[in-house]
Amino acid sequence: MKLNYKIIFHFLGLLMLFNGGFMLLSSLISLIYKDGVTLQIFLAGILTLLIGAISMLFTKNHKKEINKREGYIVVTFGWIVMSLTGTLPYIFTQSIHEFSSAFFETMSGYTTTGASILNDIEAVPEGVLFWRSMTHWIGGMGIIVLAIAILPLLGIGGMELFAAEAPGPSGDKLHPRITDTAKRLWLIYFGYTAAETILLKVAGMSFFDAINHALCTLSTGGFSTKNASVAYWNDQPVIQYIIIVFMFLAGTNFVLSYFAFKGKVQKIIQDEEFKLYFKFIAVFTIIAAVIIYFRADLSTSSIEHPMVLGEGESAFRHALFQVLAIITTTGFVTADYTLWTPFLVVFFFGIMFLGGSAGSTSGGVKVVRHLILIKNGFLEFKRTLHPNAIVPVRYNKKAINRFIVFNILAFFILYMLFFITGSLVFSMFGIDFESSVGLSASTLGNVGPALGDFGPVNNYAALPDLAKWWASFLMLIGRLELFTVLILFTPFFWRNR
Repeated sequence: MKLNYKIIFHFLGLLMLFNGGFMLLSSLISLIYKDGVTLQIFLAGILTLLIGAISMLFTKNHKKEINKREGYIVVTFGWIVMSLTGTLPYIFTQSIHEFSSAFFETMSGYTTTGASILNDIEAVPEGVLFWRSMTHWIGGMGIIVLAIAILPLLGIGGMELFAAEAPGPSGDKLHPRITDTAKRLWLIYFGYTAAETILLKVAGMSFFDAINHALCTLSTGGFSTKNASVAYWNDQPVIQYIIIVFMFLAGTNFVLSYFAFKGKVQKIIQDEEFKLYFKFIAVFTIIAAVIIYFRADLSTSSIEHPMVLGEGESAFRHALFQVLAIITTTGFVTADYTLWTPFLVVFFFGIMFLGGSAGSTSGGVKVVRHLILIKNGFLEFKRTLHPNAIVPVRYNKKAINRFIVFNILAFFILYMLFFITGSLVFSMFGIDFESSVGLSASTLGNVGPALGDFGPVNNYAALPDLAKWWASFLMLIGRLELFTVLILFTPFFWRNR
Protein backbone atom coordinates (compact mmCIF):
# COMPACT_ATOMS: atom_id res chain seq x y z
CA MET A 1 0.00 0.00 0.00
CA LYS A 2 1.45 3.37 -1.03
CA LEU A 3 1.80 6.13 1.51
CA ASN A 4 -0.88 8.79 1.37
CA TYR A 5 1.49 11.79 1.27
CA LYS A 6 -1.34 14.25 0.77
CA ILE A 7 -2.96 13.47 4.09
CA ILE A 8 0.45 13.68 5.81
CA PHE A 9 1.11 17.19 4.49
CA HIS A 10 -2.52 18.17 5.15
CA PHE A 11 -2.17 17.18 8.76
CA LEU A 12 1.22 18.89 9.15
CA GLY A 13 -0.45 22.03 7.80
CA LEU A 14 -3.16 21.71 10.44
CA LEU A 15 -0.53 21.45 13.16
CA MET A 16 1.14 24.62 11.89
CA LEU A 17 -2.23 26.39 12.09
CA PHE A 18 -2.40 25.44 15.77
CA ASN A 19 1.17 26.60 16.28
CA GLY A 20 0.55 29.91 14.57
CA GLY A 21 -2.62 30.49 16.59
CA PHE A 22 -0.76 30.04 19.89
CA MET A 23 1.96 32.43 18.63
CA LEU A 24 -0.72 35.07 18.05
CA LEU A 25 -1.92 34.50 21.61
CA SER A 26 1.67 35.05 22.80
CA SER A 27 1.83 38.29 20.80
CA LEU A 28 -1.32 39.43 22.65
CA ILE A 29 0.45 38.77 25.98
CA SER A 30 3.42 40.73 24.62
CA LEU A 31 1.09 43.63 23.78
CA ILE A 32 -0.50 43.59 27.24
CA TYR A 33 2.89 43.70 28.99
CA LYS A 34 4.36 46.19 26.46
CA ASP A 35 7.62 44.23 26.21
CA GLY A 36 8.57 45.66 22.82
CA VAL A 37 8.45 42.47 20.73
CA THR A 38 4.73 42.24 19.90
CA LEU A 39 5.22 42.79 16.17
CA GLN A 40 7.98 40.18 15.89
CA ILE A 41 5.93 37.46 17.61
CA PHE A 42 2.86 38.47 15.56
CA LEU A 43 4.84 38.13 12.31
CA ALA A 44 6.15 34.73 13.43
CA GLY A 45 2.54 33.63 13.99
CA ILE A 46 1.31 34.98 10.66
CA LEU A 47 4.17 33.29 8.77
CA THR A 48 3.45 29.95 10.50
CA LEU A 49 -0.28 30.27 9.75
CA LEU A 50 0.51 31.09 6.12
CA ILE A 51 2.76 28.04 5.65
CA GLY A 52 0.15 25.83 7.32
CA ALA A 53 -2.70 27.22 5.22
CA ILE A 54 -0.74 26.71 1.97
CA SER A 55 0.08 23.13 2.97
CA MET A 56 -3.59 22.39 3.67
CA LEU A 57 -4.79 24.17 0.54
CA PHE A 58 -2.58 22.19 -1.84
CA THR A 59 -3.55 18.86 -0.24
CA LYS A 60 -7.29 19.39 0.26
CA ASN A 61 -8.20 16.66 -2.26
CA HIS A 62 -6.72 13.85 -0.20
CA LYS A 63 -7.96 10.37 0.54
CA LYS A 64 -9.56 10.69 3.98
CA GLU A 65 -8.09 7.61 5.54
CA ILE A 66 -5.00 7.30 7.72
CA ASN A 67 -3.20 4.03 8.46
CA LYS A 68 -0.50 3.08 10.93
CA ARG A 69 2.46 4.05 8.77
CA GLU A 70 1.02 7.48 8.06
CA GLY A 71 0.17 7.89 11.75
CA TYR A 72 3.80 7.33 12.77
CA ILE A 73 5.05 9.75 10.10
CA VAL A 74 2.57 12.47 11.09
CA VAL A 75 3.41 12.20 14.79
CA THR A 76 7.20 12.21 14.36
CA PHE A 77 7.38 14.83 11.62
CA GLY A 78 4.59 16.76 13.31
CA TRP A 79 6.82 17.18 16.35
CA ILE A 80 9.75 18.21 14.15
CA VAL A 81 7.70 20.68 12.10
CA MET A 82 6.21 22.17 15.28
CA SER A 83 9.71 22.59 16.69
CA LEU A 84 11.07 24.14 13.48
CA THR A 85 8.27 26.70 13.23
CA GLY A 86 8.33 27.15 17.01
CA THR A 87 11.81 28.65 16.75
CA LEU A 88 10.46 31.71 14.89
CA PRO A 89 9.43 33.78 17.96
CA TYR A 90 12.91 33.28 19.46
CA ILE A 91 14.71 34.18 16.22
CA PHE A 92 12.45 37.09 15.19
CA THR A 93 12.76 38.71 18.65
CA GLN A 94 16.51 37.93 18.83
CA SER A 95 15.93 36.34 22.26
CA ILE A 96 18.04 33.45 20.94
CA HIS A 97 20.47 34.25 18.15
CA GLU A 98 21.69 30.82 16.98
CA PHE A 99 19.31 28.47 15.18
CA SER A 100 20.72 25.34 16.88
CA SER A 101 20.07 26.91 20.31
CA ALA A 102 16.59 28.07 19.29
CA PHE A 103 15.72 24.59 18.00
CA PHE A 104 17.05 23.01 21.21
CA GLU A 105 14.94 25.36 23.36
CA THR A 106 11.84 24.68 21.25
CA MET A 107 12.30 20.91 21.17
CA SER A 108 12.90 21.01 24.93
CA GLY A 109 9.60 22.87 25.20
CA TYR A 110 7.44 20.57 23.06
CA THR A 111 8.95 17.40 24.55
CA THR A 112 8.37 18.90 28.04
CA THR A 113 12.01 18.36 28.96
CA GLY A 114 12.57 21.81 30.41
CA ALA A 115 16.29 22.01 29.61
CA SER A 116 17.17 25.60 28.68
CA ILE A 117 20.07 27.43 27.05
CA LEU A 118 18.94 30.86 28.32
CA ASN A 119 21.43 32.41 30.74
CA ASP A 120 19.20 35.22 32.00
CA ILE A 121 15.57 34.14 31.83
CA GLU A 122 14.30 37.22 33.66
CA ALA A 123 15.69 39.49 30.91
CA VAL A 124 13.61 37.74 28.22
CA PRO A 125 10.44 39.63 27.09
CA GLU A 126 7.16 38.43 28.61
CA GLY A 127 5.67 37.47 25.25
CA VAL A 128 8.61 35.17 24.51
CA LEU A 129 8.50 33.64 28.01
CA PHE A 130 4.78 32.95 27.55
CA TRP A 131 5.46 31.32 24.17
CA ARG A 132 8.21 29.24 25.84
CA SER A 133 5.75 28.02 28.49
CA MET A 134 3.07 27.47 25.83
CA THR A 135 5.34 25.04 23.95
CA HIS A 136 5.34 22.94 27.13
CA TRP A 137 1.57 23.08 27.45
CA ILE A 138 0.97 22.14 23.81
CA GLY A 139 3.45 19.27 23.98
CA GLY A 140 2.23 18.06 27.37
CA MET A 141 -0.93 16.34 26.32
CA GLY A 142 0.27 16.14 22.76
CA ILE A 143 -0.61 18.42 19.89
CA ILE A 144 -1.72 15.30 18.04
CA VAL A 145 -4.30 14.45 20.69
CA LEU A 146 -5.53 18.04 20.51
CA ALA A 147 -5.80 17.85 16.75
CA ILE A 148 -7.73 14.57 16.62
CA ALA A 149 -10.44 16.17 18.72
CA ILE A 150 -11.47 18.14 15.61
CA LEU A 151 -10.69 15.49 12.97
CA PRO A 152 -14.36 14.66 12.41
CA LEU A 153 -14.62 18.14 10.86
CA LEU A 154 -12.13 16.94 8.25
CA GLY A 155 -13.70 13.51 7.88
CA ILE A 156 -10.58 11.72 9.15
CA GLY A 157 -10.47 8.97 11.79
CA GLY A 158 -7.86 9.59 14.47
CA MET A 159 -7.32 6.19 16.12
CA GLU A 160 -4.00 5.57 14.37
CA LEU A 161 -2.67 8.94 15.45
CA PHE A 162 -3.70 8.41 19.06
CA ALA A 163 -1.95 5.03 19.15
CA ALA A 164 1.27 6.54 17.80
CA GLU A 165 1.14 9.59 20.06
CA ALA A 166 0.39 7.67 23.26
CA PRO A 167 2.11 4.29 22.93
CA GLY A 168 2.41 1.95 25.89
CA PRO A 169 0.70 -0.96 27.62
CA SER A 170 -2.20 1.05 29.03
CA GLY A 171 -5.19 0.94 26.71
CA ASP A 172 -7.82 2.68 28.83
CA LYS A 173 -10.31 4.75 26.90
CA LEU A 174 -12.85 7.09 28.44
CA HIS A 175 -15.24 6.84 25.53
CA PRO A 176 -15.48 4.48 22.58
CA ARG A 177 -14.96 7.37 20.17
CA ILE A 178 -11.35 8.51 20.19
CA THR A 179 -12.25 12.15 19.52
CA ASP A 180 -14.46 12.23 22.61
CA THR A 181 -11.57 10.76 24.61
CA ALA A 182 -9.28 13.54 23.39
CA LYS A 183 -11.83 16.21 24.28
CA ARG A 184 -12.31 14.84 27.80
CA LEU A 185 -8.54 14.63 28.36
CA TRP A 186 -8.06 18.21 27.22
CA LEU A 187 -10.94 19.43 29.38
CA ILE A 188 -9.30 17.89 32.48
CA TYR A 189 -5.91 19.25 31.39
CA PHE A 190 -7.29 22.76 30.88
CA GLY A 191 -9.25 22.61 34.15
CA TYR A 192 -6.19 21.66 36.19
CA THR A 193 -4.17 24.44 34.53
CA ALA A 194 -6.80 27.05 35.35
CA ALA A 195 -7.12 25.80 38.94
CA GLU A 196 -3.37 25.93 39.56
CA THR A 197 -3.12 29.42 38.05
CA ILE A 198 -5.79 30.73 40.43
CA LEU A 199 -4.26 29.03 43.48
CA LEU A 200 -0.74 30.27 42.72
CA LYS A 201 -2.07 33.82 42.24
CA VAL A 202 -3.92 33.68 45.57
CA ALA A 203 -0.77 32.27 47.25
CA GLY A 204 1.29 35.31 46.24
CA MET A 205 2.62 34.86 42.71
CA SER A 206 2.02 37.53 40.08
CA PHE A 207 -0.58 36.50 37.50
CA PHE A 208 2.09 36.21 34.81
CA ASP A 209 4.28 33.93 36.95
CA ALA A 210 1.22 31.93 38.05
CA ILE A 211 -0.07 31.14 34.55
CA ASN A 212 3.42 30.31 33.25
CA HIS A 213 4.16 27.94 36.12
CA ALA A 214 0.73 26.33 35.78
CA LEU A 215 1.36 25.74 32.05
CA CYS A 216 4.72 24.18 32.85
CA THR A 217 3.55 22.10 35.84
CA LEU A 218 0.61 20.35 34.18
CA SER A 219 2.76 19.55 31.17
CA THR A 220 5.50 18.25 33.52
CA GLY A 221 7.86 20.59 31.68
CA GLY A 222 9.89 22.66 34.09
CA PHE A 223 10.50 25.99 32.33
CA SER A 224 10.30 28.84 34.84
CA THR A 225 10.08 32.62 34.55
CA LYS A 226 12.82 32.96 37.19
CA ASN A 227 16.54 32.19 36.97
CA ALA A 228 16.31 30.36 40.30
CA SER A 229 13.28 28.33 39.18
CA VAL A 230 10.82 27.58 42.03
CA ALA A 231 13.64 28.21 44.54
CA TYR A 232 12.74 31.88 44.03
CA TRP A 233 9.77 31.18 46.33
CA ASN A 234 11.66 29.20 49.01
CA ASP A 235 10.38 31.73 51.57
CA GLN A 236 6.77 30.97 50.51
CA PRO A 237 6.21 27.26 51.20
CA VAL A 238 2.51 27.44 50.23
CA ILE A 239 3.46 28.16 46.61
CA GLN A 240 5.75 25.14 46.52
CA TYR A 241 3.12 22.86 48.09
CA ILE A 242 0.57 23.94 45.44
CA ILE A 243 3.06 23.04 42.70
CA ILE A 244 3.74 19.72 44.48
CA VAL A 245 0.03 18.80 44.36
CA PHE A 246 -0.28 19.57 40.66
CA MET A 247 3.00 17.80 39.78
CA PHE A 248 1.53 14.72 41.45
CA LEU A 249 -1.71 15.04 39.46
CA ALA A 250 0.18 15.66 36.20
CA GLY A 251 2.24 12.51 36.75
CA THR A 252 -0.91 10.44 37.36
CA ASN A 253 -2.86 8.76 34.54
CA PHE A 254 -5.40 11.35 33.38
CA VAL A 255 -7.95 8.57 32.97
CA LEU A 256 -7.90 8.21 36.77
CA SER A 257 -8.64 11.93 37.12
CA TYR A 258 -11.66 11.39 34.90
CA PHE A 259 -12.80 8.50 37.11
CA ALA A 260 -12.31 10.71 40.20
CA PHE A 261 -14.57 13.42 38.75
CA LYS A 262 -17.17 10.74 37.94
CA GLY A 263 -17.02 9.52 41.55
CA LYS A 264 -15.46 6.16 40.67
CA VAL A 265 -12.88 6.33 43.48
CA GLN A 266 -12.70 2.55 43.77
CA LYS A 267 -11.10 2.35 40.30
CA ILE A 268 -8.31 4.66 41.47
CA ILE A 269 -7.70 2.74 44.70
CA GLN A 270 -7.55 -0.58 42.83
CA ASP A 271 -5.22 0.65 40.09
CA GLU A 272 -1.87 -1.13 40.55
CA GLU A 273 0.18 1.49 38.74
CA PHE A 274 -1.24 4.32 40.85
CA LYS A 275 -0.53 2.41 44.06
CA LEU A 276 3.09 1.78 43.05
CA TYR A 277 3.48 5.40 41.85
CA PHE A 278 2.26 6.64 45.25
CA LYS A 279 4.50 4.19 47.14
CA PHE A 280 7.56 5.21 45.11
CA ILE A 281 6.97 8.86 45.96
CA ALA A 282 6.30 8.17 49.67
CA VAL A 283 9.29 5.89 50.21
CA PHE A 284 11.75 7.99 48.19
CA THR A 285 10.60 11.17 49.94
CA ILE A 286 11.15 9.64 53.39
CA ILE A 287 14.65 8.43 52.41
CA ALA A 288 15.61 11.82 50.95
CA ALA A 289 14.07 13.82 53.82
CA VAL A 290 15.88 11.79 56.51
CA ILE A 291 19.25 12.21 54.76
CA ILE A 292 18.66 15.93 54.12
CA TYR A 293 17.66 16.45 57.76
CA PHE A 294 20.66 14.67 59.26
CA ARG A 295 23.39 15.11 56.62
CA ALA A 296 22.68 17.92 54.13
CA ASP A 297 23.10 21.66 54.62
CA LEU A 298 20.08 23.32 53.05
CA SER A 299 21.49 26.79 53.65
CA THR A 300 24.39 26.12 51.25
CA SER A 301 22.44 24.08 48.68
CA SER A 302 19.54 26.53 48.49
CA ILE A 303 19.56 28.61 45.32
CA GLU A 304 17.59 31.46 46.86
CA HIS A 305 16.30 32.00 50.40
CA PRO A 306 17.55 29.29 52.80
CA MET A 307 15.29 27.42 55.18
CA VAL A 308 12.01 28.72 56.50
CA LEU A 309 9.81 27.29 59.26
CA GLY A 310 11.42 24.34 61.04
CA GLU A 311 14.32 22.30 59.72
CA GLY A 312 12.09 19.22 59.59
CA GLU A 313 9.44 20.92 57.47
CA SER A 314 12.07 22.35 55.13
CA ALA A 315 13.82 18.97 54.73
CA PHE A 316 10.49 17.25 54.02
CA ARG A 317 9.34 19.90 51.53
CA HIS A 318 12.58 19.98 49.56
CA ALA A 319 12.74 16.18 49.51
CA LEU A 320 9.11 15.78 48.37
CA PHE A 321 9.45 18.54 45.79
CA GLN A 322 12.61 17.16 44.20
CA VAL A 323 11.46 13.53 44.27
CA LEU A 324 8.20 14.50 42.53
CA ALA A 325 9.94 16.87 40.10
CA ILE A 326 12.26 14.09 38.92
CA ILE A 327 9.85 11.12 38.98
CA THR A 328 7.23 13.11 37.05
CA THR A 329 10.05 14.57 34.86
CA THR A 330 8.84 18.11 35.62
CA GLY A 331 12.33 19.36 36.38
CA PHE A 332 11.56 22.34 38.64
CA VAL A 333 14.15 22.85 41.38
CA THR A 334 14.04 24.32 44.89
CA ALA A 335 17.69 23.60 45.73
CA ASP A 336 20.92 22.23 44.28
CA TYR A 337 20.41 18.55 45.11
CA THR A 338 23.92 17.72 43.84
CA LEU A 339 25.19 19.23 47.15
CA TRP A 340 22.99 16.94 49.27
CA THR A 341 25.60 14.20 49.85
CA PRO A 342 26.97 11.80 47.17
CA PHE A 343 24.31 9.20 48.03
CA LEU A 344 21.48 11.59 47.11
CA VAL A 345 23.20 12.55 43.84
CA VAL A 346 23.23 8.88 42.78
CA PHE A 347 19.73 8.46 44.26
CA PHE A 348 18.22 11.27 42.16
CA PHE A 349 20.11 10.06 39.10
CA GLY A 350 18.52 6.62 39.59
CA ILE A 351 14.95 7.91 39.81
CA MET A 352 15.42 9.75 36.50
CA PHE A 353 14.71 6.34 34.94
CA LEU A 354 11.31 5.93 36.63
CA GLY A 355 8.94 8.31 34.90
CA GLY A 356 5.34 8.96 35.92
CA SER A 357 2.24 6.97 35.06
CA ALA A 358 1.18 5.85 31.60
CA GLY A 359 -1.49 8.23 30.32
CA SER A 360 0.12 11.18 32.11
CA THR A 361 2.10 14.08 30.63
CA SER A 362 5.38 12.87 32.15
CA GLY A 363 8.26 11.29 30.26
CA GLY A 364 10.59 8.46 31.26
CA VAL A 365 10.09 4.71 31.24
CA LYS A 366 6.73 4.92 33.12
CA VAL A 367 5.77 3.16 36.35
CA VAL A 368 3.55 0.55 34.66
CA ARG A 369 6.50 -0.77 32.64
CA HIS A 370 8.60 -1.13 35.78
CA LEU A 371 5.68 -2.88 37.49
CA ILE A 372 5.24 -5.43 34.69
CA LEU A 373 9.00 -6.00 34.42
CA ILE A 374 9.22 -6.65 38.18
CA LYS A 375 6.22 -9.01 38.10
CA ASN A 376 7.60 -10.89 35.11
CA GLY A 377 11.01 -11.16 36.81
CA PHE A 378 9.51 -12.81 39.89
CA LEU A 379 7.36 -15.13 37.77
CA GLU A 380 10.50 -16.38 36.00
CA PHE A 381 11.42 -18.16 39.26
CA LYS A 382 8.05 -19.95 39.24
CA ARG A 383 8.43 -20.83 35.55
CA THR A 384 11.89 -22.24 36.25
CA LEU A 385 10.46 -24.55 38.94
CA HIS A 386 7.37 -25.45 36.87
CA PRO A 387 8.48 -25.33 33.21
CA ASN A 388 5.20 -26.76 31.88
CA ALA A 389 2.95 -24.38 33.78
CA ILE A 390 1.31 -21.42 32.06
CA VAL A 391 1.98 -18.49 34.38
CA PRO A 392 0.74 -15.18 32.87
CA VAL A 393 1.67 -11.75 34.18
CA ARG A 394 -1.38 -10.08 35.71
CA TYR A 395 -2.07 -6.36 35.84
CA ASN A 396 -5.16 -5.01 37.59
CA LYS A 397 -6.32 -8.64 37.97
CA LYS A 398 -6.21 -9.28 34.23
CA ALA A 399 -3.76 -11.54 32.42
CA ILE A 400 -1.51 -9.56 30.09
CA ASN A 401 -0.84 -10.78 26.58
CA ARG A 402 2.74 -12.06 26.43
CA PHE A 403 3.41 -9.86 23.39
CA ILE A 404 2.89 -6.79 25.61
CA VAL A 405 5.50 -8.19 28.02
CA PHE A 406 7.88 -8.73 25.07
CA ASN A 407 7.20 -5.17 23.92
CA ILE A 408 8.05 -3.79 27.36
CA LEU A 409 11.23 -5.87 27.55
CA ALA A 410 12.25 -4.61 24.09
CA PHE A 411 11.44 -1.03 25.11
CA PHE A 412 13.55 -1.27 28.26
CA ILE A 413 16.52 -2.78 26.39
CA LEU A 414 16.29 -0.09 23.69
CA TYR A 415 15.97 2.61 26.33
CA MET A 416 19.13 1.48 28.13
CA LEU A 417 21.01 1.10 24.83
CA PHE A 418 20.15 4.66 23.87
CA PHE A 419 21.10 5.87 27.34
CA ILE A 420 24.54 4.24 26.95
CA THR A 421 24.90 5.44 23.35
CA GLY A 422 23.76 8.92 24.35
CA SER A 423 26.40 9.07 27.10
CA LEU A 424 29.12 7.93 24.67
CA VAL A 425 28.16 10.53 22.07
CA PHE A 426 28.15 13.33 24.65
CA SER A 427 31.59 12.21 25.85
CA MET A 428 32.83 12.49 22.24
CA PHE A 429 32.22 16.24 22.51
CA GLY A 430 34.68 16.44 25.41
CA ILE A 431 32.04 16.38 28.15
CA ASP A 432 33.14 14.66 31.38
CA PHE A 433 31.69 11.31 32.52
CA GLU A 434 29.32 12.60 35.21
CA SER A 435 27.91 15.31 32.95
CA SER A 436 27.60 12.91 29.97
CA VAL A 437 25.58 10.25 31.81
CA GLY A 438 23.48 12.96 33.45
CA LEU A 439 22.77 14.61 30.09
CA SER A 440 21.83 11.32 28.47
CA ALA A 441 19.48 10.26 31.30
CA SER A 442 17.91 13.71 31.55
CA THR A 443 17.28 14.33 27.84
CA LEU A 444 16.11 10.78 27.07
CA GLY A 445 13.82 10.82 30.11
CA ASN A 446 12.65 14.43 29.44
CA VAL A 447 13.67 15.35 32.99
CA GLY A 448 15.45 18.71 32.53
CA PRO A 449 18.19 19.22 35.15
CA ALA A 450 21.07 16.74 34.88
CA LEU A 451 24.33 16.27 36.78
CA GLY A 452 27.81 17.79 36.80
CA ASP A 453 28.18 20.88 34.61
CA PHE A 454 24.50 20.65 33.65
CA GLY A 455 23.03 20.23 37.12
CA PRO A 456 20.02 22.03 38.67
CA VAL A 457 21.79 25.40 39.06
CA ASN A 458 23.28 25.36 35.56
CA ASN A 459 21.79 25.39 32.08
CA TYR A 460 22.64 23.83 28.71
CA ALA A 461 24.17 26.92 27.08
CA ALA A 462 27.68 25.43 27.26
CA LEU A 463 26.72 22.46 25.05
CA PRO A 464 28.46 22.45 21.64
CA ASP A 465 26.07 22.93 18.69
CA LEU A 466 26.30 19.30 17.54
CA ALA A 467 25.64 18.14 21.11
CA LYS A 468 22.48 20.30 21.15
CA TRP A 469 21.22 18.50 18.02
CA TRP A 470 21.99 15.12 19.57
CA ALA A 471 20.24 16.15 22.80
CA SER A 472 17.23 17.29 20.72
CA PHE A 473 17.08 13.87 19.05
CA LEU A 474 17.18 12.11 22.44
CA MET A 475 14.42 14.39 23.73
CA LEU A 476 12.26 13.56 20.70
CA ILE A 477 12.61 9.78 20.89
CA GLY A 478 12.16 9.92 24.66
CA ARG A 479 8.94 11.93 24.40
CA LEU A 480 7.48 9.68 21.70
CA GLU A 481 8.62 6.53 23.55
CA LEU A 482 11.28 5.26 21.12
CA PHE A 483 9.30 3.01 18.75
CA THR A 484 7.28 5.81 17.13
CA VAL A 485 10.46 7.52 15.89
CA LEU A 486 12.87 4.60 15.52
CA ILE A 487 10.48 2.61 13.31
CA LEU A 488 11.03 5.26 10.64
CA PHE A 489 14.69 4.19 10.44
CA THR A 490 13.80 0.63 9.45
CA PRO A 491 13.89 -0.20 5.71
CA PHE A 492 10.72 -2.34 5.78
CA PHE A 493 8.69 0.65 7.04
CA TRP A 494 9.12 2.45 3.70
CA ARG A 495 8.40 -0.54 1.44
CA ASN A 496 5.14 -0.31 -0.49
CA ARG A 497 3.17 -3.41 0.37
